[in-house]
Amino acid sequence: MRAGRRAGRVPAAALLAAAMVLPAAGPAAADGEKVRLPVMPARLDAGDPCTGGSKARATAVPWEQQNLQLARTWTFGRGAGVKVAVVDTGVSAQAPTLAGRVSAVGSAGADCVGHGTFVAGLIAAAPAKNVRVAGVAQESRIIAVRGTDERGAATAASVAAGIRAATDAGAKVVQVSPALAADSAGLASAVKYAAAHDALIVAAATPDPARSSPGREPEPPRDYWPASAPGVLSVIDMDARGTRPDGAPATRGADLAAPGDGVVGVGPRGTGHFIGSGASFAAAYAAGTAALVRSAHPELSAAQTAQRLTRTAYPADVPRLDPYAAVTSVPDPVKRTEAVRDDSVVMPPGNGSGGATRRAVWIAVGGGSLALLVAWAALVAPRGRARGWRPAGRRRPVAGTTGD
Repeated sequence: MRAGRRAGRVPAAALLAAAMVLPAAGPAAADGEKVRLPVMPARLDAGDPCTGGSKARATAVPWEQQNLQLARTWTFGRGAGVKVAVVDTGVSAQAPTLAGRVSAVGSAGADCVGHGTFVAGLIAAAPAKNVRVAGVAQESRIIAVRGTDERGAATAASVAAGIRAATDAGAKVVQVSPALAADSAGLASAVKYAAAHDALIVAAATPDPARSSPGREPEPPRDYWPASAPGVLSVIDMDARGTRPDGAPATRGADLAAPGDGVVGVGPRGTGHFIGSGASFAAAYAAGTAALVRSAHPELSAAQTAQRLTRTAYPADVPRLDPYAAVTSVPDPVKRTEAVRDDSVVMPPGNGSGGATRRAVWIAVGGGSLALLVAWAALVAPRGRARGWRPAGRRRPVAGTTGD
């Protein structure tokens, strides 16, 4: 983000009339119809079976794709020639929409949990017949890297090894799903190693939300790693209203915000879809956008790509990812004004207060629109302060919300 640009709120925007997909039996048949989608887990408990295929298919355009204007952005490129590493639970070679574009480091071509495959799909899933769910950079190539154990548990050592392996495999964008409560010398060294090899790390600013427990006190805002390390692009999740989801973990800072609540993606096998929530999915959208930028503008370094993503974002205390502007703007974008946008998607009222993952609700864009003011500044606490992305600076503070 250009120095001096003030933080603000997105002014009047259009509310796209949406068709809500509520928990209901049976697969999706057409745009706007109701369908139940299983929730993609971030981890599996001991004894849990591996995540199987989903029997439900989402055919409508998910709210997050509409919000990011991906159809408009794809006319300028789809990430060809860029390798994107996913440091997660692995990426299944059996996922049809990723077939032929996944290379695995070690055993990472198998994904028991399914989370890494879901993330890879948000980044690079190809369109399927009669389905409008697709990845951001559909022509990019995925490098599957195991940054957790087979059940999804991560440590600083496992994530550090994953980042180094991704860098050695030639990734120019490295998406990191785990968000750890503590840093380590090995993790800091791995981040520096990636930067030295011109690989941009895009990391989840907070862990994916755990199931809430009655009476459980919310944790105070804190830093998570490697997202808080110098040189890492830290991404927080937002919902369809443009605010932090209910029950989302709180962090003391982030560089970008992107859709991450009730997003739709592919599973480790089969042609069905899942739903998921968390900052790891927001980081996937930012990583996919970074792939678009590095494909369209190969002269840009990793740091310059990160600067481009933040400088072209919607103005706010935590700037909101804008793939179209990131790909199409001039190399040194001029200061963006607070203009009326027509692409904000807002959750219709009356949906309860629970998180989208717990409700298994996702928004499919329908026809028509209704003017509505969207207070993007509600994403952050009043103490939020805008800053340009720098390899070694403080991130914008982000307020969390309590769980149920």
